[in-house]
Amino acid sequence: MDTKELYREILNEHNINPSHKQDMDSPTFCLEGVNPSCGDQITLQLKLDDSGKIVDASFTGSGCAISQASVDMMADLVIGKTKEEALALADIFDRMIKEKVAEEDLERLDEAAALQDISHMPARVKCAMLGWRTMKEMLGPSTGSGTPM
Repeated sequence: MDTKELYREILNEHNINPSHKQDMDSPTFCLEGVNPSCGDQITLQLKLDDSGKIVDASFTGSGCAISQASVDMMADLVIGKTKEEALALADIFDRMIKEKVAEEDLERLDEAAALQDISHMPARVKCAMLGWRTMKEMLGPSTGSGTPM
């Protein structure tokens, strides 16, 4: 199986059968993310425990296959991570899209690394970044953008 075929398979699986596309009961944070250039819209929900570890992640919304698959892959990755670890993964994803990532960092993205070729499709970059950008806004230094529930 070549890389492009694998990319399509992973993308399709996360788009058609997302593991985390559902409403969450009692999220710690909830934030809407919108990609106005193509109409993608998500509401990202994260539940953190008392130590700051992400114990659950989910999203609702609609959009293209890339935006929906990317946020689902992100949710897979951040569950079990601290806010700092999740933000570090978002930074790696951002650098991957900008083609400035080291191979060892790329491995930390697991299936999300399948979106590496999006960097060659400028019109789709914002789609792939939507969930990651929303999480960074939610958990970033101010941690005030996400609505505490």
